[in-house]
Amino acid sequence: MFVKMFGKMYEFSVNLCIFLLNRECGFHFKQLFSLFLPKDFNYFLTSKWAKGTKGASDNDVLIRNGELLSGVIDRASIGSEEPDSILHRIAKDYSTEHAREFLNSILSVLRTFITTYGFTYGYDELILEPSAEKKVMNGIDESYENIKGHIDAFTSGELKLSRGLAPDEALENNIVSELAKARDKAGRVSDNTFKSTNSGVVMARTGARGSSLNLGQMTAALGQQSVRGKRISNGYQGRALPQFQIGDRSPDAKGFVKNNYRTGLSATEFFFHAMGGREGLVDTAVRTQQSGYMQRRLVNALEHIKVEYDLTVRDPHNHIIQFLYGEDGIDPSKSDHGKGVHIERLVELESLTSTSKSKLTDKKIESLISEYESSFNSKILKSLKESLSDQSLTATGAQNVISKTLATIKKSTVEPGEASGIVAAQSIGEPGTQMTLRTFHFAGVKERDVTLGLPRLIELVDARKSPATPAMTIYLDKSHRTSETKAMEVAKEISFTRVEDVTITHEIAIGANTNGVKIKLNSEKLGENNVTLQSVGDSLQIGKRKITIDEKNSSILVELEGSDIQALFVLRTKILNQKIKGVPGISNMTLVKDAGEWIIQASGSNLALVLRTSGVDTVRTNTNNIFEIASVLGIEAARSALISEVLNTLDEQGLEVDIRHILLVSDLMTSKGYMQQIGRHGIAGTKSSVLARAAFEITVPTLALAAINGEIEQLKGVTENVIVGAPMPVGTGIVELFMKRKK
Repeated sequence: MFVKMFGKMYEFSVNLCIFLLNRECGFHFKQLFSLFLPKDFNYFLTSKWAKGTKGASDNDVLIRNGELLSGVIDRASIGSEEPDSILHRIAKDYSTEHAREFLNSILSVLRTFITTYGFTYGYDELILEPSAEKKVMNGIDESYENIKGHIDAFTSGELKLSRGLAPDEALENNIVSELAKARDKAGRVSDNTFKSTNSGVVMARTGARGSSLNLGQMTAALGQQSVRGKRISNGYQGRALPQFQIGDRSPDAKGFVKNNYRTGLSATEFFFHAMGGREGLVDTAVRTQQSGYMQRRLVNALEHIKVEYDLTVRDPHNHIIQFLYGEDGIDPSKSDHGKGVHIERLVELESLTSTSKSKLTDKKIESLISEYESSFNSKILKSLKESLSDQSLTATGAQNVISKTLATIKKSTVEPGEASGIVAAQSIGEPGTQMTLRTFHFAGVKERDVTLGLPRLIELVDARKSPATPAMTIYLDKSHRTSETKAMEVAKEISFTRVEDVTITHEIAIGANTNGVKIKLNSEKLGENNVTLQSVGDSLQIGKRKITIDEKNSSILVELEGSDIQALFVLRTKILNQKIKGVPGISNMTLVKDAGEWIIQASGSNLALVLRTSGVDTVRTNTNNIFEIASVLGIEAARSALISEVLNTLDEQGLEVDIRHILLVSDLMTSKGYMQQIGRHGIAGTKSSVLARAAFEITVPTLALAAINGEIEQLKGVTENVIVGAPMPVGTGIVELFMKRKK
C-alpha cells in the first residue's frame, strides 16, 4: 500500500515540478537535469505535450551523450508506468542502482524548488467567462431539443430503428449518445477557455493528477449519472423520483446533471449524483472480496510450480508443465515490456557511432548471424535480419548489435528456482482488483450480452462448464460470406425453431371420433423461419401419433389413440416444445458486416452442431465456451481459447499482463489432458500433499480421509514445508547437496 501511495506522490510531484521548473527556468533546468543523466545516455521521444500546435517538434525530447538538448520532460518521458520513459531506459540499460540515484537526485532538486515556488489551485481558476457559460448552456439546450425530437418520433412510431433493437431500446440508445455528446461539448468549451497557465490545465496535461473530464465537471456540466451502466431508472412506479411524471423519459428525470461542482447541484441532481457515487462504493467493496478470493485460489494452485535448471517448469513431483518457461525462457521482470531484447533500439544506438554510407548486403548479414543461429529463436533471428537491413551500419557495428543481443538475452533469461507459479498468480490477481464489475452490451447490439471484467476472469479460472452468457461468432465460407441474402440463409438454418415459435393458437380437441391436439400455425412466421407446414407435420410424426394436415386453414391435428384428458395435456406440452429445425442452444442471431464479409453473432453456444451446418467456415468459427471447445476440438484448442479469452478480458479493461503468466496458468489447467479449475474441486483440491490440501479448504474431512487411506506426506511442496518449518523447495531452497563418501 505504501509503495502505491509513494508512487502516486512521486508521480504528482515529479511531473508537476518538472513542468513548472521547465517553464520558469528553461535552459538552466536543462543543464540541471543533464547533471543526473548517465554520460553516454542517448534518448529520443516524440512529445505528447502541445500536440497539434505550432513548433510542437521543439517539445520532442532529445538527449545526446547525457545532455538534454530539447523537449518538455512530462509524464510521457518520466512517468512511472510509461512504456519507454527515461527512467525505464536508465533502469534497463544501466542498472536499477543508476535509476535509484537518478530519481533520488532529481527528487531532491524538485522538492527544494516546489517548496520555494509553491503551487495552489484557486477557486477563481474555475470560473468560466460569461460567453463560455452561455456556450455550455446552448450546447446542452441543443441536445435537449434533439432528445425531444427522438421522443416525439418514438411516440408517433417514426423512430429509425437500429439492428437488433426494439423501439424503446433504440430510443434509449439515441438519448444516451446525445447526452454523451452534450457533456463532451461542455467539456470542450472549458478546455478551450482556460489558458495553459491555469493550474487545473497544468495538472491535467502534465499527467500529475486529474483529466480534462474532471475540469469539465468542475466548471461546465457534470453529465449523465449512471447505475449499472444505464440511466437511472424507476425508483417509484414508472419514474425515478416522486416529483416526475410517470413515464417521463427526459434527461432531467433520469439523472442528467447540467450543473457543475462550482455553481452547485440542485436537490434532485444531488440525489442522482449520490446514487451514482453509492454504486461506486458498493462495487469496490464487492469487487475486493471477489478478487481477493480469486487470487488466494490462484496462489494456492500455483505455489508449488517452479523453474528447474533445464528451464522446464515442473511441479514438486517432476511433472512437466512447460518444456521452456513462457515458451522462450525469458523472465518477464527482466524483459523489455515483454520482449527478451529490444533489437530496434540496439540498432538505433549503434547507428549513432557506427554509421556506414551503404547498407549491409543480405549475404553479409546472413554470414554474421550464421554463427549465432543455435543461440537465438526464429523470431529473434528474423527481427535481427530486418533491423540490420533497415539501417546503414558497418560490419563491426552489426557484429556489436548481434553480440549485445546475445548478452541481453542471457541477462533476461529466467533463473532456475524461480517461483514462477506464485508470480503468475499475483500478476493475474492484482489487475483483477482494479477491474470494473459490470456487464456491458457488445458493440451496441442489445441481443448479445457478454460477461466482461472480473466476473469473466473468475469464470475462466473456475473452468465453468457453461459461461453465464455463452456467445458464438460464426464465420461463413467463401460462397456465403459476401452476400447478405446467403448469410441470412445460413442464419435461418442455424436458428432454433420449436413448434410454439410458429403457432398462433392451440387447443385440445375431444369429440366422438377424435381425441387429440389441434394447432393453428402462423404462415408469416413459417416463411420467416424457412419452415413449411409439411416439415412441421414431419417433426411431430413420433410413435403412434396420427397427423392430419389442413393446408387450407394452416392447421395440424395430432391424434393419440386411447388417450385420456390427462395424456392430451402432456401431449400438448410435448408438441409445443418439439424442435422443427436448427441448432439447440442458439438464440438471438445478428448479422454483422466486418471487413467486407458477413458474420453471424449469436447468443448461446453449440459448437459441434454449428460446425456441421453447411455454409459455416469451420476453421474460424468460435465460441466463448471453453469446455465445449475442449470436447469438440481437443485440449490443445481449449488451451489456446483460454489464453485468448483471458487476454481479451484484460485488454478490454485496459490492463497489461505479460502473456507468460497467462500461458503458465493455462498450461497448468490443461496439463492433465482435461480442463481443471483453479480451486478446491480442481488443482488445489487434487494435490498429492495431504497438508497442502488441508491448509486450503475443508481441513478436518481432508485429514480424516487421509488417515483412513493411510496417505504419506512427502513434504515436497511449499505449504507443507511452511507448516513443519522446513525450507521450501523453491528459490534458494531448490539447491541440494550430494557428497561421495570415500570407500
